[in-house]
Parts: sequence; C-alpha cells; structure tokens
Amino acid sequence: MSAGGAPGSAAREIDAARGRVREAGGDALLARLEHLDAVRAAPAPRPGPSPRPPDRGATADYDVVVAGGGLSLLLAPLLASAGLRVAVLDRARIGAAHREWNAGTAEVAALSASGIFARDEIERLVIARYVEGLCRWHGGGTYPVRGVLDHAIDAAGLLAAARARAEALGVTLLDGHALLGHAEGPDAVALAVAEAQPGAAPRAPRALSARLLVDARGAASPYATADLLCPTVGGVLTGLSEGDGERRIRPDVGEILATTEDVEEGRQHLWEAFPGRPGETTVYLFYYARSGDVGPGALLSLYARFFRLLSRYKEGDARLVRPTFGFIPGWSRLSAAPRAPGRRVRLVGDAAARHSPLTFCGFGANVRELAATAADLARAVREPGARRTSATARDAPVHSGTGALAALMAKPAGGARAGEMNALLDTAFAVLHAMGNDAYAALLRDEMQPADFVRFLRETAARRPEVYREVVSALPLRAIGRWGAGLARELYRAR
Repeated sequence: MSAGGAPGSAAREIDAARGRVREAGGDALLARLEHLDAVRAAPAPRPGPSPRPPDRGATADYDVVVAGGGLSLLLAPLLASAGLRVAVLDRARIGAAHREWNAGTAEVAALSASGIFARDEIERLVIARYVEGLCRWHGGGTYPVRGVLDHAIDAAGLLAAARARAEALGVTLLDGHALLGHAEGPDAVALAVAEAQPGAAPRAPRALSARLLVDARGAASPYATADLLCPTVGGVLTGLSEGDGERRIRPDVGEILATTEDVEEGRQHLWEAFPGRPGETTVYLFYYARSGDVGPGALLSLYARFFRLLSRYKEGDARLVRPTFGFIPGWSRLSAAPRAPGRRVRLVGDAAARHSPLTFCGFGANVRELAATAADLARAVREPGARRTSATARDAPVHSGTGALAALMAKPAGGARAGEMNALLDTAFAVLHAMGNDAYAALLRDEMQPADFVRFLRETAARRPEVYREVVSALPLRAIGRWGAGLARELYRAR
C-alpha cells in the first residue's frame, strides 16, 4: 500500500498514472513501460529459447548485432565506419528516446570527437546550459556545484541523427524485433529473433547469425545481474513556475539531487530537475534499491507517487508532455559483476552497469567511453580468442568506494531513524562543498581520485561519527571487507 491511503486509493492512483502516461506518450510508450514493469516478475536471468549453434566455419549474416536501440545505437555508425557489417534490433522503434540526458563538457566533446557528428551538429543538440547545479537535502542545506551535468542534450534529436547516420552507412535496422535467445558456435553466434507487437507475445522466431552479439538491452537483459537498481520515472513538463526559491525553476540552474521528505515506504526518494527548451523542464523521481527488492509494477507505482507529490517539489500547473522512465542497474562492486556467457557476447551500457553506482550517470560514462568501446568491439570481432571481459566499459577507480555508499542508500534506516538518511546526505555534501568545487565536481563526474575519496570519508565521519553504525547496520561484514579491500587496491595503484 502506498502512502496515499487505502489499497483502493492506491489502485486508483496507479490507474490514473497509467492514463496520464498514455495520454502524453501514446499506447506504444505505455506498452514499453508495462513490459519493463513485467520483467521484474522474473528478476533472475531467464534467457529465451536457444537456436542451433552455428557449425565451425559457418558464414555469419553480420559481423555485429546490437540488441537494444537506445543510447548504444551510437555504436552502430562507429562499427560500420570500421568496415563491419552491423545490424541493430529493438522490440520498439530503434532510436526512440525514453530518457532525457544531461552531460558535462567532457561528454559533449566526446560526442564530436567520436566522428559520428560534426562539432556544429552537437552544438545544435545542446538545448540549455546552466551556470551551476544544486544538491539540496530535506531539513538540511543547499550545495551548489559548477561543471556537472550542465548541458541539456536533445535526446530525441541525438538518437534521430545517430539513426540517420547508421542508415547512411548501411546498418540494418530491425524495428519491432526482440532477441529471444542465442547459441554460440566456434566462429559465430546464432540468434533467435521475432517480431514484437506492443502488448502481445513475440511471433515465431527466425534465425540470424553474427560474429559478435552486443547486449545493450539494459535492465531487460537476462544478464543484467547488478545488485542495485534505480527505478526512475518522470518526463518533460511544462507549466512549472519559474523564479527564485526552492519550489521554482531557474532556467540557468540544474537540480542534480534533491529530497523533499525523509524515508517513506522504506525508501529515500530523490528528485532531479533539468530545464531544457524555454518553458520545459525534465523532472525525475527515483530511489536506490537492491535489485531483489524491486518487484513488478514498480515503475507505475512510482509514477503514481510522482504525480501525487510533484507539487511538494515544484509549484505550478504541471503538464506532462513526454514521459521518460526506466530501470537503471547499478553495481556496488561488493558482489560479482554482470557477465555475459561466452566469448562472442559483450554487455554494454546499463546491462554492464559499469557506470557510477552513486550518480547512475550512464549517459556520461557511455559517451566518454564511446570510441574506446567501439574499438574494443571491433577487436572482439577480429580477435575472438583474445582474453577480455564480457563487458567493454572501463571502471573508474572511485567506483570502488562509491558503491558501498549506494548500497547504504538502497537500505535506509526506517521508523524513528527515518530522518537519518537526509542528515547523512547533508553532512556528506557539506564536506564535499567545503573541499572545494574541483573535488565536489570530480566525485559527481566519477573523476575523484582515491586519496581524495578517503579524505571525504574521513571528514564525513569526523562530522558525523554515527556513520559507522549506519554502515554496519546496512552492510554485512563481508561487504564492508570488500569495500575496504577495493579502496586499498585503488590507493595502491594511485601511488
């Protein structure tokens, strides 16, 4: 039961949320939302039916098949430019934007440096810039930071341009096709693929083959086994009040993280607000959770809360014009990493969960690594016997430390201690702000060095000694040991 009242009231809120998503996004988008929600009914990996493995020496239809047509669509033109035969498939339309993206200067530069787009094309896709960002905690302070997520990117325009570039380079685009299963042979991988109709089961599969399968299906991948999950809902809104004050939007300021209440329903909910085109703001509501604690219907339930409590966050006559949502997997680095089977499958993007487990900035991490990821995939096609992991993204050193903090957020104290999470967040960000903008921004951009991170932990504990009790109560001793060992390893490497 939600905080909104009796079970009947909660059901009505969910039905109303479903209707608002359909009104703003259409039946196809609602079907995608309900598909994602239904996947949580079986969180354990469940690969679909496997085709017959290709024989040795079999000729593949493609060099690379990318399963998932979201942000990883950007890989397709890079791989095609390298002379590879590429196909992309998605159960919906390839290149449809289901999230909005914000980026920093490094990510914007990486997009143009990749060679997919000219610099002036990228500049046209930047629809807003901010003088600063804010993190604000309920019952605590507001902490500004510069140089973090300070460019709003036209996600739909970016993906449309990537799709057009991929088509121009001969990439095969299979809209409305789902990957049901695969089987690896000595020289290729066979794929069972079927047309997917919104709201209906996929049709009878047909076979494709590739030298390499790139799994970019995000949380829907059966191999997205990361131990954390971030359910996120919201969208592009109009009608929010502009001006000064916590409950108004400033077009030149991004709100990176904000809370408006303590722990409720066993979760610490967080808001984000990023102004875009004049009169539009992308607003998100999300929470950290352990993957096993997120069941079916989580996104629609969160949408019900979003609509019910939006006015607690921002004033105005809000209207949803484009829904955006998703499950963002996060890996704490305290457990085994997501891993695909075999040497001819690679995980990328959210499925691999190599982005920050604390800030979940998958767009930034993927774009910064875009050229390197494409090069790694091309090598995997040409040198399948070379020893590599099944995920391509590199791991920033600071993630060895921030993962435990994310795990702490995923299991907040409840009851009489419900306010302690906000108190801890306020203390931590007060320390970051006092360390100076360079250190503060570096943590949020995944660039903080291990020595600075240890200093951050030490100074936070000095201001709030009870943090030791909070960590011990949230994390098992084995996880605490892994955390310490990971930090020690990165400190040693940085010497």
